Amino acid sequence: MNFLRGVMGGQSAGPQHTEAETIQKLCDRVASSTLLDDRRNAVRALKSLSKKYRLEVGIQAMEHLIHVLQTDRSDSEIIGYALDTLYNIISNDEEEEVEENSTRQSEDLGSQFTEIFIKQQENVTLLLSLLEEFDFHVRWPGVKLLTSLLKQLGPQVQQIILVSPMGVSRLMDLLADSREVIRNDGVLLLQALTRSNGAIQKIVAFENAFERLLDIITEEGNSDGGIVVEDCLILLQNLLKNNNSNQNFFKEGSYIQRMKPWFEVGDENSGWSAQKVTNLHLMLQLVRVLVSPTNPPGATSSCQKAMFQCGLLQQLCTILMATGVPADILTETINTVSEVIRGCQVNQDYFASVNAPSNPPRPAIVVLLMSMVNERQPFVLRCAVLYCFQCFLYKNQKGQGEIVSTLLPSTIDATGNSVSAGQLLCGGLFSTDSLSNWCAAVALAHALQENAIQKEQLLRVQLATSIGNPPVSLLQQCTNILSQGDKIDRRGSKIQTRVGLLMLLCTWLSNCPIAVTHFLHNSANVPFLTGQIAENLGEEEQLVQGLCALLLGISIYFNDNSLESCTKEKLKQLIEKRIGKENFIEKLGFISKHELYSRASQKPQPNFPSPECMIFDHEFTKLVKELEGVITKAIYKSSEEDKKEEEVKKTLEQHDNIVSHYKNMIREQDLQLEELRQQVSTLKCQNEQLQTAVTQQVSQIQQHKDQYNLLKVQLGKDNQHQGSYSDGAQMNGIQLEEIGRLREEIEELKSNQELLQSQLSEKDSFIKTLKSSQTSGMNEQSLATASARDSEQVAELKQELATLKSQLNSQSVEITKLQTEKQELLQKTEAFAESVPLQGASETVIAAETTDVEGRLSALLQETKELKNEIKALSEERTAIKEQLDSCNSTVAILQNEKDKLELEITDSKKEQDDLLVFLAEQDQKIFSLKRKLKDLGYPVRLKCFQI
Repeated sequence: MNFLRGVMGGQSAGPQHTEAETIQKLCDRVASSTLLDDRRNAVRALKSLSKKYRLEVGIQAMEHLIHVLQTDRSDSEIIGYALDTLYNIISNDEEEEVEENSTRQSEDLGSQFTEIFIKQQENVTLLLSLLEEFDFHVRWPGVKLLTSLLKQLGPQVQQIILVSPMGVSRLMDLLADSREVIRNDGVLLLQALTRSNGAIQKIVAFENAFERLLDIITEEGNSDGGIVVEDCLILLQNLLKNNNSNQNFFKEGSYIQRMKPWFEVGDENSGWSAQKVTNLHLMLQLVRVLVSPTNPPGATSSCQKAMFQCGLLQQLCTILMATGVPADILTETINTVSEVIRGCQVNQDYFASVNAPSNPPRPAIVVLLMSMVNERQPFVLRCAVLYCFQCFLYKNQKGQGEIVSTLLPSTIDATGNSVSAGQLLCGGLFSTDSLSNWCAAVALAHALQENAIQKEQLLRVQLATSIGNPPVSLLQQCTNILSQGDKIDRRGSKIQTRVGLLMLLCTWLSNCPIAVTHFLHNSANVPFLTGQIAENLGEEEQLVQGLCALLLGISIYFNDNSLESCTKEKLKQLIEKRIGKENFIEKLGFISKHELYSRASQKPQPNFPSPECMIFDHEFTKLVKELEGVITKAIYKSSEEDKKEEEVKKTLEQHDNIVSHYKNMIREQDLQLEELRQQVSTLKCQNEQLQTAVTQQVSQIQQHKDQYNLLKVQLGKDNQHQGSYSDGAQMNGIQLEEIGRLREEIEELKSNQELLQSQLSEKDSFIKTLKSSQTSGMNEQSLATASARDSEQVAELKQELATLKSQLNSQSVEITKLQTEKQELLQKTEAFAESVPLQGASETVIAAETTDVEGRLSALLQETKELKNEIKALSEERTAIKEQLDSCNSTVAILQNEKDKLELEITDSKKEQDDLLVFLAEQDQKIFSLKRKLKDLGYPVRLKCFQI
């Protein structure tokens, strides 16, 4: 500090020269001093001079300060001073009150020093590495310096950070810092980093930025939080706006569900601080970013569905109907609800069911329309309500029908207790406020947009103008007001009412020949339009002339010639006589050349700086773009060309009818095939289920068999291991029975042996008789015959005898075996009888043991009997399952036959379809050639081949 006092002491001699010398000495000290303390003091002195003498310090000291950052990283204090000094040099201090010229010079100076600093990309990489230091005196100045660099030359610094290894990841760590100052300044740094750079936005999003930012918002109190919540919301908008990838990541990460608590604001009137209003405004804008009409339709639709499913839309509708909500928040909420329901049928249906908390309850749509047609409401709020009504009807034919039905005589409340949407629109349409006229006309036009049925239904609407006069149609009343022009005293723009009515009539009559016929049926309408177009009026009236020309052109183009006095040809002749075709086309071009036309065609939301600029509607600009060319061509067509075009149209209609008929047939056949396929798949599933059930039953039966076999084995083991006392019981029980059975078998074999011996003796006696008869006196012939016969008998008898002998030998062997077994059993019995006196003390004990063994044996026999019964039941169940499986197999066979038949039918139908497609292709080629000929003749025909 003594060095600093000595340096600062010489300021009185010459301020400019002295300070430059001082800064030069300090820079030399930083560069040449070997002691760290001396360098630290010199850098601290440069820091104190950097705010006042920014240019001098920046020119002389920047290089030395960067060198300090490179070489003295071990000392956090000198690094902190160097970073602070660089920050003072580069940043533009907004707190100082300076003149405008000085401010510009300061900004230029900051940009120049930033350019010098980032010229060497290593400097930015060095700064990123310093941000990894946890020391507060290093990290915080580094965050501020990098933020200042991004503010000065954002794109260049962004590119350096993008190519730096782990550059963005290092900055994301700032959000996890426990020190709120660094965390909050880190949010500001990421704001500047992610501005208008999609690549960095994606990296930041995939570094878990959404999770961290939403956690910070929740910790800070959601909408009740301070400026930190505002900074986080701005960063979220940077990440999501016009970035489809991040929007999809935000939706798939279920972060939309975490937005619902933001809008739980309650009904208290005293809780709307300025910061809360700002936070809630940014939150609503963030919701709109996700469902903006400029996003891809698929992404918008999925976000809309997610907002309905998580209850976010319901929460927004609660704010919409709450009391005490500030006007700007209410306006932004209406705009947000509008885009959440736009084009989403589920959300539109829910919004139609929302009621305001009034007595009696009224639909939210009716309450909003009351604000739209009330001239005392703020202009911005009325525009928001109109946008909400347009979004409610966008691609919502059901909602369009409900709005139009409130105008029909059968649905109007006769008691007059409740006001309907249709009555409010009619009231606004015919009020003396031109802005209400325009809003009501545009709203009613949206109820008819691309809906021919409602255009025809609206022709039924009748209005009671005054007591005693007959009612007039809505169409007639609109033309009556249009013809009166400026005769009625209205508040607001002179042409706004007429422009609104003309836009309504053009939308109503387009693509609706019945409405055109009704319009032309009033004989005063065509002369009024031609008179308006033919006059030479001022610039303000040129737009009205252009719209009148468009309405008359629509009456020609969509005219079905059902009214003889106003056919296409007669109307074109009228134009040629009274206006001139060139003049008509010139007046028609006034619409698209108007300065407000291009502005309205950019966005669906009606966003106007003042009520006087509220002229065109976005959807109407689309209609003008679509019809301007075809009306121009229709005006120049001759009657013969019209006739040819009518013939071509009829041919095309017939062709379209044929094609639609066959398409319906093909569609029905496809449906039938799909149903049959579903039936086959269902039956296959049932078959698989039954087969699975059979397999399970078979496995269960096998398990029961295994259990039974196991029990048998266990029973045998128990019989073997019952002890010595049970051997006697077995001998007395089972083995005695076996001995008796063996004796019976032996007796039977003995009887069989005796029988065989008797048969053998009979055969021997018979042989002897034959031999004795052979020796008797017989003639040779008889003897030969008898001997031959007897020899045959003898051979047979010998063979039979041999067989009997073999049987006898086998039985003798079996008898011998049985006798051997008998002897063994008798020996065992005698041995057991000798051992009985040694095993027990008394016969009572032996009898008790025998009884116990017999009881256990009977229990085992009973259990065996139960197992046999269970096996029998399982066998019966298996038989039933087999029968069921057989019936299923037969059903599958039947279905297979039906499937084969269906496949044959499908093959036949495909052949028929192929023949039909060939026929359609030939017809389409013929039509295409006809269209080509018409085009060669000068007729405007769209050459479009039919595609299947």
